[in-house]
Amino acid sequence: MRTCLVLAATVHLAISGCARPAPVAGAASPGPAPSTAPAGSTASAASAASAAPALSPDELLARSPAADWRAIDPENMVYMDLPSGRVLIELAPGHAPNHAANIRALAREGYYDGAAIVRAQENYVVQWGRPEDSPRPIRTGRATLPAEFDRDRSGAPTFTPIPDSDTYASEVGFSAGFPAARDGQRVWLAHCYGMVGAGRDLAPDSGGGAELYVVIGQAPRHLDRNVTLVGRVLQGMELLSIMKRGTGDLGFYKTPAERTPIQHIGVVADLPEGQRVRLEALRTDSPTFRALVDSRRTRRESWFVRPTGHINVCNVPLPVRARR
Repeated sequence: MRTCLVLAATVHLAISGCARPAPVAGAASPGPAPSTAPAGSTASAASAASAAPALSPDELLARSPAADWRAIDPENMVYMDLPSGRVLIELAPGHAPNHAANIRALAREGYYDGAAIVRAQENYVVQWGRPEDSPRPIRTGRATLPAEFDRDRSGAPTFTPIPDSDTYASEVGFSAGFPAARDGQRVWLAHCYGMVGAGRDLAPDSGGGAELYVVIGQAPRHLDRNVTLVGRVLQGMELLSIMKRGTGDLGFYKTPAERTPIQHIGVVADLPEGQRVRLEALRTDSPTFRALVDSRRTRRESWFVRPTGHINVCNVPLPVRARR
């Protein structure tokens, strides 16, 4: 298998440097429930929120009904144990079903155990996988998969647009709890902070999830539709964002001693009941989420002198909390 690495932000290309080939071997939860609001109600909801007394994000969340939250399926959560703690990642089977299934398979066969953080590039990504000097054959997973850069809008998870303009897409919003964009025919996930992607080689179909990265800097949206995004970090970003920056090309570590070892990557559903972390995320098609977006867009807190009245899709918070 070719393990692959996204290039530096400075070159604005989604290609990679590659490590050594390795031998090849051989129930996703649905997105949020469709909104019952009539078409075009987003703007009216935002207007109503603007006219209402300003509430802080914490107040909005505290007042949110239970129906505005969705339980995160443990089958779609993977955990990564580092010496400094645990990182939790939600997979996105609604947008990258084959990659999500393959990452689960690789985790369950122990492929990632003994892997390492191999790259930390300032204002860009942290990347992990099996170093060249620690190969392991893939048994039940796949070495490569067809790219899942985007998907047809038909049958895609519910998309909740925001009215703000975007440099990279005709329309942006949120789909199944993830930042997303779309045009008249296709929908895709967006490279925002905390999003996790599958590294690849020059060929679009040369990735599969054996090499993964997380965005730790300003959103590299030029990578949208050029790399398969597979999910987002729910907890533990602080463990990844503080990784010592690599001094090699593209932020790679020059020596094995600089790497951070990965003790284990597993699927939360495989943990004993008493050890599972139960999380829920604010539904991105809910009234509370629409009010939250409006609150962040207008910033009516007393500190702000000139609220912009606009927001970038990557600046919208995606709340997660312990399941109640």
